[in-house]
Amino acid sequence: MLTVGVDIGGTSVRAGVVDADGAVLDITRALTPGDEGPLEDAITSAVSELATRHDISAVGLAVAGFVATDRRTVRFAPHLAWRQAPVAQRLSERIGMPVVLEHDANAAALAEHRFGAARGAKLAVLVALGTGIGGALLIDGQVYRGAYGVAPELGHLRLVPDGRPCPCGKNGCWERYCSGTALSTTAVELLAKNPGASTVLVREALKDSRAVTGRRVAAAARDGDPLALRAMSDLAKWLGDGLALVADVYDPEMVVIGGGVSESAPLFLDEARERYAAVVTGAGHRPLARIRTAQLGDDAGLVGVATLARELGDRAARNGRR
Repeated sequence: MLTVGVDIGGTSVRAGVVDADGAVLDITRALTPGDEGPLEDAITSAVSELATRHDISAVGLAVAGFVATDRRTVRFAPHLAWRQAPVAQRLSERIGMPVVLEHDANAAALAEHRFGAARGAKLAVLVALGTGIGGALLIDGQVYRGAYGVAPELGHLRLVPDGRPCPCGKNGCWERYCSGTALSTTAVELLAKNPGASTVLVREALKDSRAVTGRRVAAAARDGDPLALRAMSDLAKWLGDGLALVADVYDPEMVVIGGGVSESAPLFLDEARERYAAVVTGAGHRPLARIRTAQLGDDAGLVGVATLARELGDRAARNGRR
């Protein structure tokens, strides 16, 4: 049975056909529209395109936002247009297949536990670094959702009082300092203070500051650009500080770092581990969580939610035979 997982982030919609072993067989992508109608049009179009090439039985949506416990409704998404929206019902009617929703970090964590870096972990936290930060907590392989389906919203822990404004409405959230968006913001701030520190990024910023994206900063850091390396070091510091806070609350045996930014992990993860080990409460007198990068990379969210969709499709097929 093949299913489609759709990873809906703040900047892109990625839809992939996934088999029972977690392998992504085909993929399509589009920019994330800013309004509800166009967003659902984009999802429907992506699934329809894949359905012309594969026999698909169900669809899962990995959403960067609060998903109700019944996994049918999006309550709130800081980077998306949905507000208390019955997304699963609307899209199921349009697509003609069962549709299930899941928080994108929960979906990625489930995929990593079943197929990737978190296999065998009894208590694992996933931190997905993308446009923002997604967080997930797995206890004995089961997602912990909280009383109303929104836990753990790690990206919006306030690390910096009166810090950078966040789309969630608060200031100083972790994701404003440790994400792809944060990497861009930090680089632009450093460029304003040190215009002579980076020939490549300065030249691009003078043309258009929006060209200094997180991906561009990471690429410049890989090329040895000094200012980009400073921005990456700043991200490492904030990642370590945030992980120490997470460890103080959950005391996990494993932390998996996923999301698009994790592709640049060689540039920041060792420094983040050292920072975490130095600032966690009881440093030097307690076991530390193992910190690994996600094995499934940027596909983890869509693989996880496609797996949930397969379970939904199986149930629907069994009910249809009764």
